[in-house]
Amino acid sequence: MNNTKTVAFHTLGCKLNYSETSAIARTFISNGYTEINFSLPADVYVINTCSVTENADKECRMIVRNVLKNAPNAFIAVIGCYAQLKPNEIASIEGVDLVLGATEKFKLINYLNDLHKKEFAQIHSCEVTEADFFTDAWTSGSGRTRAFFKVQDGCDYTCSYCTIPLARGASRSASINDVINNAKKIAEEGAKEIVLTGVNIGDFGIRNVDGKFERKETFLSLIKELDKIDGIERFRVSSIEPNLLNDSIIEFVSESKHFVPHFHLPLQSGSNKILKLMRRRYMRELYANRINKIKQLMPNCCIGVDVIVGFPGETEKDFLETYNFLNELNISYLHVFTYSERDNTDAVTLQETVPVHERRKRNKMLRILSEKKLRKFYEENIGMEHEVLFERENKNGFMYGFTKNYVKVKTIYIENLVNKLTPVVLSGFDTDGSMNIHVLEKCSAET
Repeated sequence: MNNTKTVAFHTLGCKLNYSETSAIARTFISNGYTEINFSLPADVYVINTCSVTENADKECRMIVRNVLKNAPNAFIAVIGCYAQLKPNEIASIEGVDLVLGATEKFKLINYLNDLHKKEFAQIHSCEVTEADFFTDAWTSGSGRTRAFFKVQDGCDYTCSYCTIPLARGASRSASINDVINNAKKIAEEGAKEIVLTGVNIGDFGIRNVDGKFERKETFLSLIKELDKIDGIERFRVSSIEPNLLNDSIIEFVSESKHFVPHFHLPLQSGSNKILKLMRRRYMRELYANRINKIKQLMPNCCIGVDVIVGFPGETEKDFLETYNFLNELNISYLHVFTYSERDNTDAVTLQETVPVHERRKRNKMLRILSEKKLRKFYEENIGMEHEVLFERENKNGFMYGFTKNYVKVKTIYIENLVNKLTPVVLSGFDTDGSMNIHVLEKCSAET
């Protein structure tokens, strides 16, 4: 291919999408393309979409419109979850040339023989049942301190509000052997921390064997093997279903060399009535038991929670049950989502929809609760000694990093601290919500 061709990527959504964008970018680079910033004029623009993002169609249209202002003759490809679910909607956006579904996105480079603008967008989608293979993916690049590393894809759960199984297909994974080999490659690229990602990561171990999905390994077996790898200082689990986070996993993380005390556990609702309507695979009692077990073994562990407000049938009483449940739990922060209707989900058929203004009010209440929880968690760490992994980006003379238990810290930019585990003492709050630190003298002297 022509070495002068340039490509730019824009990713919407989760860490999993970012890992896949990076994998696709590597195929472009190996085929002679130069990757540039999305804000610059490029020959090819790739937009990796998300099915969870609200107003996905509107957001995609806006991004395409901005691309055309910069580069009116550029070739625009839209891929990812929303492209799988709504290919015709995306194809109708003026300026889009190519739409690729779940199985085709990793073959994007094969569709770029002709980069001329198209009168009508080409669609190459498939039945989601054809997404029966696993493709490795991780974020990479010079100077990266953390890598998002995909080890699992797809989901066999049938939560009544969720479109991800329709966008990504059945649960399937890499083999432990492949994961270990790729983790070593990430270590060779220089990253010191790996964040394990997937759609339903606790379901790791299912593979397609001769057209049949079979469980071959387990998540516990995976993390035990990863813990033996040299070169990676930290492993972090991005998100895991509470019913799959068993005592054995919690106990192993509490004693491991490299897995950090940080869990993200989706709750979605603190009302058992709503959990049943959502078709979640646990009740609030199990969730509380998981939190208590974690805190018993790792008192300083950071615990994040996903919660949805305004689900059909959620009364004021149900919401307050969720609020009070979360308020009493020893958790660190919330990711709050306002329920929005999704085509082809069972939840859209449920009666007793919650007015939009009420959904927004409940969202705001939980976001305020999250701020209080996070501040309390940070306050508990003041005066403690931690190791921080500092990131490379220089933001107006300052640098940021995270402790093992996911406290965000800030200090004056010191080049020698980048991508090193640096011993510090947390000293108090900064105006931007991060924590100020005192870098210990031994480390300061080395810089």
